[in-house]
Amino acid sequence: MTSSSTAHPSAAPPARDDRARVNRLRDTIEDNLTTALPAADSTALAPKLIDAMRYSTLAGGKRLRPLLCAATAVAAGGTAEQAIPAGLALEYMHTYSLIHDDLPAMDDDSLRRGKPTCHIVYGEADAILAGDALQALAFETLTNQSCAAATRIKMLKVLSYASGWVGMVGGQSLDLELTGTASVTQAQLERLHAAKTGALLQASTELGALAAEPAEATTVSLCRDIGAKLGLAFQVIDDVLDISQSTETLGKDAGSDAEQGKTTFVDLLGMAGAQDYAHALHETAHQLMRNLPGDTSLLAAVAWDLVFRDH
Repeated sequence: MTSSSTAHPSAAPPARDDRARVNRLRDTIEDNLTTALPAADSTALAPKLIDAMRYSTLAGGKRLRPLLCAATAVAAGGTAEQAIPAGLALEYMHTYSLIHDDLPAMDDDSLRRGKPTCHIVYGEADAILAGDALQALAFETLTNQSCAAATRIKMLKVLSYASGWVGMVGGQSLDLELTGTASVTQAQLERLHAAKTGALLQASTELGALAAEPAEATTVSLCRDIGAKLGLAFQVIDDVLDISQSTETLGKDAGSDAEQGKTTFVDLLGMAGAQDYAHALHETAHQLMRNLPGDTSLLAAVAWDLVFRDH
């Protein structure tokens, strides 16, 4: 990816030790996902459904949402382990959204994470059901969070809000409505992506803060703001990568936004302008992290991966 024309202090890559911590945490999350997902054994009610759930969830991916959740728990004064259930719930919810976004009635994509999309492998009906099942599993998993009942209720509300009609699903609906529209403004685009993409990333930091029980209300609010900045930055860079990278690098069809008639931040700001905007958002998030009570180095490393990435 072409570097931005504007340098920011937080743009330096993470230290080697912090990079190693992120990789170890990612491995822990991967192990937990593999173990926690249902197995398609002889006692399973619907083995094909479970295969589809496992196929899409374990097909790779950066695991940014559970990483962000666990790293935020550390920055809020807790431990990464406290946030693992919430992180798994976020990944299930994210995977469900990808399965449904790829469907012919939505974005009609045939490639995801370098592999055929769920509906290509299992058919549309089982892909829809796999997404539905993962959404339900996300909420079930969040109820296993080891914290006070009142905190679990708050966490369930955060995930419901982020993934529902005012969040991810609402954003997808608005995206479909605006696709092919020539006069989309930056304000409209930011509103769309704050819901479709940003809401779940914002929920990742908020859930991480809540998992670090007992976190101060000001800490939870600050983490929510950090997630909002990073969520928008993530989408801006996604728009850049859709143009600048190949299908092989992205693991999904490159140039699909233009083919579908979607307005992007690159359309509105230009390539360099979009990069500068994303990096400025990242710098703001980095500055906000300085007010958190815990160790922010892990969160800063995950945030760097979220913005300064090539796929």
